[in-house]
Amino acid sequence: MERLGTGIGWRPEIADAVEGMPGIDWVEAVAENVCPGHLPESLRRLRERGVTVVPHGVSLGLGGAERLDEGRLTALAERAQALGSPLVTEHIAFVRAGGPMTASPRLEAGHLLPVPRTRDALDVLCENVRVAQAALPVPLAVENIAALISWPGEEMTEGQFLYELADRTGVRLLIDVANLHTNHVNRGEDPAKALAELPLEAVAYVHVAGGFERDGVWHDSHAHPVPEPVLGILTDLAFRVAPPGVLLERDENFPEPAELEGELGAIRGALEEGAVRRMSVGAEPCAEERRGLTASAGPRLPVPGVAAGRGWVRSPAPAGCLPHARTGSREGTPIAHPCRPSGTTARSYDGCVCRSSRDAGAVPNGPARSSPVDSERGSSLEAARQRVALSQAALLSALVAGTPVPEGFDRVRLAVQARALAGKRADVVAKVAPELPQILGEGFRPAFLAYANGHPMTGGYRRDALAFAEHLLLTGRPEQPRVRRELREWWLDRSGPAPRSRRPVVRWARATRRVVLGR
Repeated sequence: MERLGTGIGWRPEIADAVEGMPGIDWVEAVAENVCPGHLPESLRRLRERGVTVVPHGVSLGLGGAERLDEGRLTALAERAQALGSPLVTEHIAFVRAGGPMTASPRLEAGHLLPVPRTRDALDVLCENVRVAQAALPVPLAVENIAALISWPGEEMTEGQFLYELADRTGVRLLIDVANLHTNHVNRGEDPAKALAELPLEAVAYVHVAGGFERDGVWHDSHAHPVPEPVLGILTDLAFRVAPPGVLLERDENFPEPAELEGELGAIRGALEEGAVRRMSVGAEPCAEERRGLTASAGPRLPVPGVAAGRGWVRSPAPAGCLPHARTGSREGTPIAHPCRPSGTTARSYDGCVCRSSRDAGAVPNGPARSSPVDSERGSSLEAARQRVALSQAALLSALVAGTPVPEGFDRVRLAVQARALAGKRADVVAKVAPELPQILGEGFRPAFLAYANGHPMTGGYRRDALAFAEHLLLTGRPEQPRVRRELREWWLDRSGPAPRSRRPVVRWARATRRVVLGR
């Protein structure tokens, strides 16, 4: 894996600031907000300067029970090619549920929701990841997400779940240390334990972001400064391994460029501190650290787990090693991949017969073959998909449609998650269709939240905006005749088979592409 360095999430609102920031090696752009045929000029200029651009997907639904949508996969591949990216990234999450597999309406979450850490969910996720890897022109890395809720009956910790995923598929990992902190506050999970269990040689890069705490719940807002506990987890990770890249995410409430540069400086300081501690136990610094490492990093919060020496504390695996090129033990040194002849690289060798290819029924350097075992495995996977589909549909329906809470879930925490989903939905609709808040004024948000309570999203945010406006008109609102006429004109401009005027629709489509659909 090539070293990316220090980066920042590219957003249209801070495009000029990002271009002018010193020391930016790479940027990440939300894939769904980039049109391959019409790249933003800012991204073009960054690429011409040699700045790497990585597309970050938010709508694929790798953790969903249904098979991946070919159109979404094709779109993600097109963006990787248009940007000349070395890899693409997505999330370990589900974003929709229901449909034919459950004989229930298809529902959209409008946000990233956690998958249960069970064998069924892992089997489905692994198969979806393999399908995505085969469809993409560059390597895939997947991100751990933040969550407000926990699934009952989970069979693995987060670290164990990610280890198994990387081991079975060879997928790289995008580790979000802010999400580890979120899950620590919300679900009582120890970030140090998660890092100790991860296959750190599989890390492609790291996300860092801010959030806020309210009533004992941490909200991963990406709209606040990076807090010290998150920097502490980053230091712990850098103690265990030299991450190929680290990126600051900011999606809302954008501060002045100087403040963003200050956050990037704090991130670099956390990395330096972790590297100093790693070298103090005898690990060799990577080439980048030898060039730029200083011992000037200021004091930070104690890093959990470091004193105990847990996890991978030796030199990281060589760049380019596949995630399943494991160490003999967590305290040992890297060993050669058992399926790769000496003298070949992980990228060039295609005859691997490790667990992932055995699961797929492949033979070294030969065609795939079918057997009764394969048929049995296929039937088992379909049964797992069915079970995961039913559980995900029940949870999402409780969150967005008001159906009963599935057994074993925390009702209070589910209510918090439901309010968060409705609030995010209102925020995104306000961005996708900015005329609606202008027309309705202060009444937009309470009216939309009341609407969302009984009307789940089924087809994306633009359709959601139209359905909301139609609902208001059918129920005789708004009460003011002038406002109702204006809302009716807006709805007619966008809901017919052909727009009455093209300009508002073009503006609306452009606004939609700029919206961050998720994290």
